[in-house]
Amino acid sequence: MKWAILSLALGAFAIGTSEFAAMGLLPWFAADLGITDPQGGHVISAYALGVVVGAPLTSILGARLPRRRYLAALIAIYGVFNLLAAALPGFHTLVATRFLAGLPHGGFLGVAMLFAADSLPREQRAKGVTYVLLGLTVANIAGVPLAGALGQGIGWRWGFALPGLIALVASVLILKLAPRVGVDPNARPFEELKALRNPSVILTLLVGAIGFGGLFAVYAYLSAAMLATTQAPSWAVPLALSAFGIGGTLGSIGAARLTIRLGIFRAAFVLMVFMAATQAFASYAVGSWQLMVASSFLLGLGSGMVVPLQTRLMDVAGRAQSMAAAMNHAAFNAANALGPGSPALRWRRGGAGALPGWSGSRFRRRGSSRYG
Repeated sequence: MKWAILSLALGAFAIGTSEFAAMGLLPWFAADLGITDPQGGHVISAYALGVVVGAPLTSILGARLPRRRYLAALIAIYGVFNLLAAALPGFHTLVATRFLAGLPHGGFLGVAMLFAADSLPREQRAKGVTYVLLGLTVANIAGVPLAGALGQGIGWRWGFALPGLIALVASVLILKLAPRVGVDPNARPFEELKALRNPSVILTLLVGAIGFGGLFAVYAYLSAAMLATTQAPSWAVPLALSAFGIGGTLGSIGAARLTIRLGIFRAAFVLMVFMAATQAFASYAVGSWQLMVASSFLLGLGSGMVVPLQTRLMDVAGRAQSMAAAMNHAAFNAANALGPGSPALRWRRGGAGALPGWSGSRFRRRGSSRYG
């Protein structure tokens, strides 16, 4: 089970690298494709919408498939579409391939978390969720900064090619290491849709969609904001991305312990208040790259909110566990679509190197043609 969960975490690592690297690479692919930063945000939103659409579809299609093959197939498809995003030319092609890459996201992570949680005693299920989530958070520590460094150094397309290759490796490892579990003879794919009529399920999903919207509205444009409003050194952006990942890793571990100790509702309340405070601090930090790095770390800490939400869904979803787990990621990415999709994001005067009235268009810094 240890090696099986590690192979699943590697798939989550690929997903986390691809999803969050796109935010860090936004200034570079926007400049290369000749589009504005808000237009570049559509690439991020397209991926998130793919997750929203794909979560229920993959849950229905995979309900009667062996979990090992189902998970391996989903992460392999994910790898292929990431490689296509890296290889094919044009802005509209990039939007389309990122949408398609998002389709397997929710189904893979949802079932992978259930797989890990089911291997542990009931009172320790939050730890099972965390084990897979650590693949996502570690991706932000190592994968996303590496993809960002590749994007800055040899081209932004490598930021999508890297997680694509990792996903294909994870697919092979899952086929070899995950235990063979037979198909559930009682599976009723369309019956799982009834979970979406459960008010407790819907409320939990809405908390995720709304609660994380503010986080992604800040984090998606963090790199562009740092370059536009500060005189940050070249290594500051990868540092900020890594700080988010470190915060996310610690936040997931802390959220699991908090959920076990305080219960789901109290833990969720504490984490939601913390998220609101970190987003308020983010607006204050703009203009100082040091404070923006600290803000990125704090935003990552707040992302542990997904742990009590996932645990709550396991309690209220009944037999629709796969659907509920996948829809949790759909809600998470609905927030991801709403945040970067906002066209009104604007940084005003203030802070070292700030550009007056910068409104998300392709950024330029005085005295430098690198960002022109």
